[in-house]
Amino acid sequence: MGRILLTLAVPILLVAGGGAALAQQETQAQRETQAQRQQVQPGNNAPVWREVRKEGQEHYTSIKGRETGVLIQTLGETWRELRNGWIVPIAGWFFVAFACAVGLFYLLRGPMKLHDKPTGRLIKRFTTFQRATHWTMAISFCILGVSGLIMMVGKYVLLPVIGYTLFGWLADLAKILHNFVGPVFFLSMLIMVVRFAKDALPSANDLTWIRKGGGMLTGEHVPCGKMNAGQKMWFWGGVVVLSGTAAVTGLIMDFPNFDQDRSTMIYTNVIHSVVAGLVMALSLYHIYMGTIGVEGAYDAMRYGYVDETYAKEHHEYWYQDVKAGKVKADTAEGTPEVPQRLSEVTQGLHGVGETT
Repeated sequence: MGRILLTLAVPILLVAGGGAALAQQETQAQRETQAQRQQVQPGNNAPVWREVRKEGQEHYTSIKGRETGVLIQTLGETWRELRNGWIVPIAGWFFVAFACAVGLFYLLRGPMKLHDKPTGRLIKRFTTFQRATHWTMAISFCILGVSGLIMMVGKYVLLPVIGYTLFGWLADLAKILHNFVGPVFFLSMLIMVVRFAKDALPSANDLTWIRKGGGMLTGEHVPCGKMNAGQKMWFWGGVVVLSGTAAVTGLIMDFPNFDQDRSTMIYTNVIHSVVAGLVMALSLYHIYMGTIGVEGAYDAMRYGYVDETYAKEHHEYWYQDVKAGKVKADTAEGTPEVPQRLSEVTQGLHGVGETT
């Protein structure tokens, strides 16, 4: 029995001894390398800094805080490489590509004009409060978008053109505007969600509208309610999900005094950059359709009124509900810019749909 144990122990001792000898050789080699490094670069203490850089290393400090014991945050370098090497170029080129796609669509399709002439009979589509909410959100969104692009791609696009001094002032202004306008955007977005959510609920005719692409390419008339399926998708996807995510992550970075650690801020910045870049690009199509893309759409959000012809051609089911008295909406005559003879409520629309 003793002979068997001795037989088993000998290889183990040899392996252990060899491992110890190898470890001693490696340690000796490291010491020699460090000694040589000290001769060439006095004060060089690379081994210590390599230990410091190891992920999760905690050190002692008399300053109390969540991360005061972390001397080097290695995740920061990973974030920098991810942001500068992937997020910024992809987001920048995606924005440019989508802008070109919208421009090409305009050149090929052109604005969507009304098929019939305006009747001069007007229906109030948006209240003053709804329009004020929309424009507050829209203006703050544009400020955030421009300032965000300056901070994201400005050093690649603007810096070579305008120089360091002017770009420094511009970047400073962009950062200040971004930080202070962000909460305004968030509040206006919340109000908008509450005010418009009812009209953006899915309905049975949405699938038909999606299947036919809203008739945007063919010119076919596709009936819908107060919001078509495209507007609903933008509301829930672009406003609620994407803009909501961008707003929340922006607030987390805007107020770092709630004990967030640096890893939280880094992950938040990555999410914010990706989502904001996506929603800025997609918003170009919404802006196009709401301004020059559809005749009468801009007047609806600026003045609140749309002509009866616009209501029938673009939102026929909503028009029929207003005409039947199922939905209340003020009426007037004239043009959206100068509405006249405003009625208090629609009861059959006082002649809407009748010929004169």
